[in-house]
Amino acid sequence: MKSKLPIFLMTTVLCCIWTASQAAPEQPSGTASTLDRSTLPIKEPTYPAITELDARKATAPARFEVSPPAKAPNIVIVLIDDIGFGHSSAFGGPIHTPTLEKLAANGLKYNRFHTTALCSPTRTALLTGYNHHSNNAGAIMELATAFPGNTGIRPQTITPIAQVLRMNGYSTGAFGKYHETPPWEGSVSGSFDRWPMGSGFDKFYGFIGGETNQWHPMVYDGTTRVYPDLNNPKYHFTNDMTDQAIAWMNTQQSLTPDKPFFMYFATGATHAPHHVPKEYSDKYKGKFSQGWDKLREETLARQKQLGVVPQNTVLAPKPTDIKDWGKLTADEKRLFERQMEVFAGFGVHTDAQVGRLVDALAARGELDNTLFFYVVGDNGSSAEGGMIGMYNESTMFNGVPETLDMQLKKIKELGTEHTYNHFAAGWAVAGNTNPNRLSY
Repeated sequence: MKSKLPIFLMTTVLCCIWTASQAAPEQPSGTASTLDRSTLPIKEPTYPAITELDARKATAPARFEVSPPAKAPNIVIVLIDDIGFGHSSAFGGPIHTPTLEKLAANGLKYNRFHTTALCSPTRTALLTGYNHHSNNAGAIMELATAFPGNTGIRPQTITPIAQVLRMNGYSTGAFGKYHETPPWEGSVSGSFDRWPMGSGFDKFYGFIGGETNQWHPMVYDGTTRVYPDLNNPKYHFTNDMTDQAIAWMNTQQSLTPDKPFFMYFATGATHAPHHVPKEYSDKYKGKFSQGWDKLREETLARQKQLGVVPQNTVLAPKPTDIKDWGKLTADEKRLFERQMEVFAGFGVHTDAQVGRLVDALAARGELDNTLFFYVVGDNGSSAEGGMIGMYNESTMFNGVPETLDMQLKKIKELGTEHTYNHFAAGWAVAGNTNPNRLSY
């Protein structure tokens, strides 16, 4: 099915929301008053006092209900985490993303999405339409300070998009990663004002912080900690959040088919830990033996062929700390290749889950009535893995260096529940291949 509406541009989301909030007033059912959408929440109409004392003759006014603007579409924002501009096949990368390619072919593809290079700032800007410093998100929530612009506390003067849509008659649901809640508010004591449920979402299923174990995640349903079926050997959080998102959409549409919904589908993937079923990572065995230097060149060539960068684009200089692939030892190459194979599998697996969501929308006949934004991704690929990567990302957080020998002992377990892995920074540089240096 060719969808009429799926597109990619983030600023268009804000335009659509503004248009909806400024739509011409309409008649609430059974009343003569109009809906004034210039101020939210929309005020209930004032009815004249009922003076008839005989209940048999008295007429009740029509029930007031906020309805969305006429023909308001569903809105779905898919946000992938820590993936580079040059990773997906839709933008010339080596990772096969058929869902993204299909949507791009049937919609619009943009290559100038501006990020803040960090998770929390990009996300709070995206979900409010305001600059990240205006949201007091100058860095990730865990690095908040007491200084203005970086307190981690979204001002009361800023209303999130989900709240604007909800107060205009939409159902709203968030699934996956949030990372907009200050860590000191992440307990049962709250405050819950900056949890999804306090930010305009009717439904939330996911995790609050910046990352989680994909095999054993810390999941909340609303504000309640839940424990998925982790004994299921096929359990993976991206699959789980997709199941939850589809179930919510199907239930919402079954009960209120005329009511549009806003879904924020933000995967933990492809942020570390790079956890993925082995059958996905094994698809890429031997696919990265050329190394990151050659991969950068191959990616740029494909980007030019696709037209996502100008023909006169040249590669930015590689950081001096990243070794030339040709100068690496055999053990280094063996480890680094496997790291990238796992990451590529992670990307393919994630795109497949987005594909399930798209298929579910099509099955309900809602894809043609949905503005679908597939953002790849919230910021560039992460170099937190350092020069040689790591099998346990917690070592980086605690300042404990890993050696090559330590990682080689775990090479067969990368991507499984027995590691908490990240790849070497050279792959991040290759994945971020983009038009950031032009030759004129």
